[in-house]
Amino acid sequence: MPDKILFPLLVAAGMGLFACNAARYTTGAAETASGVVFEPDDKYASMRIPALVLTPKQTLLAFCEGRIGNASDWADMNLILRRSTDGGKTWSNITVLDTSRQSPVGNPTPIVDDRGVVHLLYQKDYKDAWYIRSEDDGKSWSVPENITHVYDQFKPEYNWKVLAPGPGHGIQLQSGRLLAAVWLADSRKLTPRRSHAPSCVATIYSDDHGATWHRGAIVADSSALIPNPNESQPVELSDQRVLLSIRNPSTAKRRAFSESPDGIGGWTPARLAPELFDPTCMASIVRVPLWKPEGKPALVFVNPDSRHIEKNPRANLSASVSFDDGKTWKLHKVLDSGPSGYSDMATGKNGTIYCLYETNTQNNKGFNYSLVLKTFTPQWLQQTNNQK
Repeated sequence: MPDKILFPLLVAAGMGLFACNAARYTTGAAETASGVVFEPDDKYASMRIPALVLTPKQTLLAFCEGRIGNASDWADMNLILRRSTDGGKTWSNITVLDTSRQSPVGNPTPIVDDRGVVHLLYQKDYKDAWYIRSEDDGKSWSVPENITHVYDQFKPEYNWKVLAPGPGHGIQLQSGRLLAAVWLADSRKLTPRRSHAPSCVATIYSDDHGATWHRGAIVADSSALIPNPNESQPVELSDQRVLLSIRNPSTAKRRAFSESPDGIGGWTPARLAPELFDPTCMASIVRVPLWKPEGKPALVFVNPDSRHIEKNPRANLSASVSFDDGKTWKLHKVLDSGPSGYSDMATGKNGTIYCLYETNTQNNKGFNYSLVLKTFTPQWLQQTNNQK
C-alpha cells in the first residue's frame, strides 16, 4: 500500500483555471460540443496518449503524455493532468504527476472506484510499473509505488522485456474488483531501444481497493489470426461478464474481442468484429447503462475508421454502438472527419459521453499532436448514422 501521506502536486504556471475561448469551445448540434484540452507549447512538442475519467463529483480528469522535443514513444516526457468541474468548458492548468527524470513515463490508466478514489497505473521506460491514487478528485496524489513485481508474476509464462498498462481508463466491476488491461512484449530487439513486438495482452486487478494488485491470465498471445495484440481496454457487460477490446495489426484490419466471466480468467479465443475497421490504433469503449430512447444498456466504441481513405491513415474518428453486448455493431457516426488517433471516453449523467482524442498536424519537425474533448449524447448519435 502506498504512503497515505499525500504530497502536493506540482502545477505549471500556478493554480488558476483557463477558459476555452470561443474558437476553442464550439457547439454544433444542440447535443454536441468540442474544445481543445491539451496542445503543444514552449515545453511540449506533442500531446499524446489520452486517458479520461469522470468522478462521482462530476469532475473530468484528463491525462496524457506531454512529449518533449518530438512525438516519439521514446521521447523525454511528463505524465500530465488537467481537471474540469464544468463538463469540459474550462480546465485547470497542467499538473505534472511524476517528476522523476526517467523517460519515457506514460500510458496513463486511471480507474475511478465507488468510493470516489481515483487509481492511476502507468509505466516508466516500458520496464517499470507504477501506481498512485487520489482521494480528493485529482487535486493531490499519493507517493508513487513501484508495482513491477505484479508484472513479474507473468515471467514464468511470458518472459517480457517491455510492459505497459492500458492506455486509457480501466474499470471497477460490480463485484468491486478494479481491473486494467496490460500488454507485454518479449522483445527480440534489445538495442538501441526495446521493440514492442512480439506481444501479448493480459489484465491486472485489485480486490482490496488498490492496496494490492495481482496478475490475471494472458488473454491473447501473438497468433496468425491476431498477431501482436497490444493496447486494449475492458468494459463490463450487462450480465457482469467482461469484454476486452484488443488492438492488433492483422491483415484483416478488424478489431479483436475476448470475453471473460470475471475479467481475470476463462477468456474466450479472440475473435474479429467484421463491422469494426481497425487501422492498428488504440481505441476506446464504454458502457452506457441506459441508452435513450431504447431504454436499455449499450456499448459505444470509438476509433479512427479510415477504411475508405487511401492507405488507411489514422483519420475519420467514428463512434459505433452495440445493443447486444458487442456481438454486432449497428449504429455508426463520424465524430471528426480529420486526422485522429488514440481516444478515451467517460460517461456522465443522462448518458452524456465525453471523448478525449488525438488530432495532429505535420510540419518540418514531424507530427504535432493536440488532444480535443468532444461531448455528445445518444440522441445526437441517432440523429443520422452511417451504415457500413
